[in-house]
Amino acid sequence: MKDNDIKRLLYTHLLCIFSIILSVFIPSLFLENFSILETHLTWLCICSGFVTAVNLVLYLVVKPNTSSKRSSLSHKVTRFLKCCIYFLMSCFSFHVIFVLYGAPLIELALETFLFAVILSTFTTVPCLCLLGPNLKAWLRVFSRNGVTSIWENSLQITTISSFVGAWLGALPIPLDWERPWQMTERKRSTYRSLHVPCRGLGTVK
Repeated sequence: MKDNDIKRLLYTHLLCIFSIILSVFIPSLFLENFSILETHLTWLCICSGFVTAVNLVLYLVVKPNTSSKRSSLSHKVTRFLKCCIYFLMSCFSFHVIFVLYGAPLIELALETFLFAVILSTFTTVPCLCLLGPNLKAWLRVFSRNGVTSIWENSLQITTISSFVGAWLGALPIPLDWERPWQMTERKRSTYRSLHVPCRGLGTVK
């Protein structure tokens, strides 16, 4: 049983990675002048949609947490609405945290909010798919020794890794590479890195 769970978990992660790759190439077939760098806001929305859709489909097909209780249609609709509310709350909460950590309040509000959306996609959406809108289950999984299955262990690792990756990705921001003195220093370092090997080869003096 454990081997089957490991295989299903591996396929789930591979399909999620594949969905991110698809979000890079498929939009270019339908949108003109689409690129990650030039139209990065559009790509963030598309990537979030792809990853969310794949997570929903995979967890509906794989069903890692099968429950013997049969729920009614009204219960399923209520559960779905709660998940949507939790996701929106997560987006706004991350947005507020980013602003408190120094992101512009008004000037780049859309960029900050889309970053909150993409982070919620990689953290909150898997929690909602696996655990549902159950805060007690969330606290149990992310507490010490609270994991009871390999799916919850994977959820714990991927969620924490997403937060760490977002934090590390923000480290180069204060470098301000567009400043003139940074550009000058970068040119000097590039010159030194190229001049020294070429001098050793005898191509320059």
